Amino acid sequence: MDDIRHETRFVVHLEKRDQPKRLTAGAVILGICLWAGLGSAVWALAAALLLTELISSRLSRLMPARDDDLGFAMIAAVWTNNVVSTLLYLAPAILLAGQPSAALLLAGFLWLCGSIVHMANTFAYLPFYNWTMMFAAFATSCTVFVIGSGTDYVTGHWLDWAIGGITMIVFLANTVETLEKQKDTREALRTAQKESTTRLRKLEFMARHDALTGLLSRRAFDDAVERMLRHRNRRPAVFLIDLDGFKPINDTYTHEAGDRVLATLGERLLALAGDRAVAARLGGDEFAMAVPHIASAEAARRLGTAIAQAVAEPVTYGARDLQVGASVGIAIGNCGEATVAGLCGAADQAMYRAKADGGGQAVVYDPAVFRPRASLEDRTTLSEALGRGEIRPHYQPKVDMLTGAIVGFEALARWQQEGRRLLMPAEFLPQISELNLHEELLSQMASAVLADLHILLSKGLNPGQVAINVPEMSLATQSGRRDLGALLDQVPEARPHVTFEITEDVFIARAGDVIQASIAHFREHGVRISLDDFGTGFASFQHLRQLDFDELKIDSSFVAGLGRDPTADVIVEGFLSIATGLGVTAIAEGVETKDQERELLQMGCRYAQGFLYGRAIPFEEMRLLLEPEELRRTGS
Repeated sequence: MDDIRHETRFVVHLEKRDQPKRLTAGAVILGICLWAGLGSAVWALAAALLLTELISSRLSRLMPARDDDLGFAMIAAVWTNNVVSTLLYLAPAILLAGQPSAALLLAGFLWLCGSIVHMANTFAYLPFYNWTMMFAAFATSCTVFVIGSGTDYVTGHWLDWAIGGITMIVFLANTVETLEKQKDTREALRTAQKESTTRLRKLEFMARHDALTGLLSRRAFDDAVERMLRHRNRRPAVFLIDLDGFKPINDTYTHEAGDRVLATLGERLLALAGDRAVAARLGGDEFAMAVPHIASAEAARRLGTAIAQAVAEPVTYGARDLQVGASVGIAIGNCGEATVAGLCGAADQAMYRAKADGGGQAVVYDPAVFRPRASLEDRTTLSEALGRGEIRPHYQPKVDMLTGAIVGFEALARWQQEGRRLLMPAEFLPQISELNLHEELLSQMASAVLADLHILLSKGLNPGQVAINVPEMSLATQSGRRDLGALLDQVPEARPHVTFEITEDVFIARAGDVIQASIAHFREHGVRISLDDFGTGFASFQHLRQLDFDELKIDSSFVAGLGRDPTADVIVEGFLSIATGLGVTAIAEGVETKDQERELLQMGCRYAQGFLYGRAIPFEEMRLLLEPEELRRTGS
């Protein structure tokens, strides 16, 4: 349907462009028919042709600005009018074939051939439309052949042959002009395709790069490190860079000053990276660099020190020189053994050691000194914690920014160890990932969420849509789908309130077809699908065609720059346009300020979540939040 809409728009353009030529040529051939004594038929044909040309002009003025707004009625009108017009313009060939003069028969054939050449060359790049016109031309040719086979022709008067000669000249001139215009048409199509490809590449570049600094995003950085690890006989190194003393700059000199510092540091890291390395902004004041091969730990430390020194150089903002420091953590891996998660996790540990040692320095991860990787004992501890229900969901509200009403929640994992403080996801999810306990975590979280929903619904409370984060590996197998389905079957009344939140990993997973089938299965059974983190990593806009979903979440990394970074505004507006075009709900993540809320509302985004509306809270606080105000006052 997209191709037909595109062809329809192009046909209207070509018909408008060639209208003077058609009318001139039509007048010539109708004049020949009039000279041949076909007066009544000529006047009727001329009236019909003028009517189709008027309709064509009217349709050209009514064409909408965008292909998406081109409805079926408009498409049908354009194609019907042009097929009828084609038949009318070919009709003189039939009229001349019925005359007993061989010269006039030849003139009719030349007119017919010239029309076919014009159609074949002008509309060669519009296959659907071209075949409708060629069908009319073939039908006319057959009609002329049948008439000619039953007519006795004479040589004809010399004037008849003169008219045939004129027709030949018109035929040759039309052929030459048509071929020239075909070049214009082909060039216009190439230009349109080039512009479309350029816009798509620009959008994908913006989605895979940090809007403020132009450095790679977190997911794009991981992808680059993954490629480095595929090369043999290399020792890639990851440098994790956390700024020291950055927050006071934001607090004292405004966020504009902070943005200037971040953008300048991005330029310095790009200069240090050169052609042999990649640099990224992972979020906030955290940066990273990856080098495909490092000779030794000492060489890595020297580069880390150079990074720290480059960061420490003052940044001029107005009349002031602003200065921050950097703690650099370094991890070196051997290709074939290391993983992206392992390298980044090791660099993270080294970075925290550098920060703990006073900052402004580089520390290389040494497995003999740092905490070892997760062990079987760690696995047992985590498994038992999951079994005891210590890892439970806390609920962060999602709100309607127009009304302030809560429209749902996102269930986020928290680990309440007995007698100890509450652990945040960053403190245990890496081990969950490393020990491959995703299935166990999902089972515990989903069971707890469904049990909480059952309680809320039994009390007549409406929780809206509650999102559960579902990793792609849990959708990649039939058993994973069955396990999730079995949990939902235990609380069937909760299905309309459950949203499965997935990330763009589903687009690049090896079991992509199975994942898409699982998602389609759950949607058919009333579960909503939310796409999170889109545009922060590998997936492109083409991937959106592969999956049906109900909700698109705008990542907090884009929301953070609203009102201060025009690029962030463009990206967010683009995501909102995509959501509107696909008929899905858009939710902005990480909304922390009223300014961000105002920008989102002005762009047409209605729903959001973030610290501005509340942090993740335990179930009992969530229940109280949902109770009517009068019940809360009475303590019921």
